[in-house]
Amino acid sequence: MGLEAIDLYRKMPNKLRNEISYSCILNACSHSGLLDEAYSIFNEISHKTQQVITTMVDCLSRLSLFDEAKQLIEDYEKCNAPDSVMYMALLSGARNSRQSHLSQEIHKRMKLLFPNEKNLLISASILLCNILSSLGHHEEAQAIRLDRIKEFGNKVKAGLSWTEVNGEVVQFTAHDQSHPQSKEIYAEAQRISSELVKYGHVHDGSWITRPLREYETVESVLCSHSERLAIAFNFIEGRKPSFIQITNNLRVCGDCHRATKLIAKIRQVEIVVRDANCIHHFSTNGTCSCQDHF
Repeated sequence: MGLEAIDLYRKMPNKLRNEISYSCILNACSHSGLLDEAYSIFNEISHKTQQVITTMVDCLSRLSLFDEAKQLIEDYEKCNAPDSVMYMALLSGARNSRQSHLSQEIHKRMKLLFPNEKNLLISASILLCNILSSLGHHEEAQAIRLDRIKEFGNKVKAGLSWTEVNGEVVQFTAHDQSHPQSKEIYAEAQRISSELVKYGHVHDGSWITRPLREYETVESVLCSHSERLAIAFNFIEGRKPSFIQITNNLRVCGDCHRATKLIAKIRQVEIVVRDANCIHHFSTNGTCSCQDHF
């Protein structure tokens, strides 16, 4: 709710503003695509801390303004040690824009600057693999994946989704077959997929980060993502919910985000998805509160 956040910020007495309020308002602008407003507020801040600059780097990166984001980092590093979070914000933006060359450049610099930050380098490597795979460069992605396993071990966080139906919290992984009602869940997921196609949705295979197996299709893989199964579970047995809530431990993929907007509109159900980045409110008019800046 970027505009509402700006309105509240402007009403806030100057003496109450601090690093936290600056970061909050810039983050609101970042997730709402309000670049001019972000710049205006950023330029008003007399003491720009690491956290404030990082949030502005994130804002610029989300809007694919990478030269400006890199310039902010360079200016910061003239008087400060490099900050890993800034580089992850830059890399995440490059992933959203599928900037392969830039992503590899950032990843290479991160390995040079932060050789001892194991978890950071694992996350950066996974992001880079996803970027390369989304562009069809599966061999390059596999080489980076093998290097990561060799250096850090095979520790990759599994994607999980949780939803609550009739007081029961249920967990799903991608392609999950463990639920006793899996047959009904997959049948409903297929019905939803058919409805999506009927309403013009085209499944985007670039969000699949590995080669397809012989028995798989782009549709079957994407429709088996954990959040899609969680949504389908809410509709089985003739249920017609007016509200669905999902929690993801990872960031929602672009195809699932587009699909969920359309599901909310077709089925006339409000859907809230809390992912690793933000809370998405999908409305029955087919829009998301993040305005696709995620």
